Amino acid sequence: MGFRNFGTLLLVFMILMMVFGTQRLRDIGNDLAIAIRNFRKGLQEDQGNTEESKENKS
Repeated sequence: MGFRNFGTLLLVFMILMMVFGTQRLRDIGNDLAIAIRNFRKGLQEDQGNTEESKENKS
């Protein structure tokens, strides 16, 4: 069952490589990684602001 899922994933990846090319896929991967990093950083900053506001209310 797991091998079938891997085969499907590999097929999708190969189709994406043919459509976009390897350079464009690398750019998409880098942009996605930067977006995830910024999202996590924003969540951490938001949690810090929430904790500060709780301390100020006490």
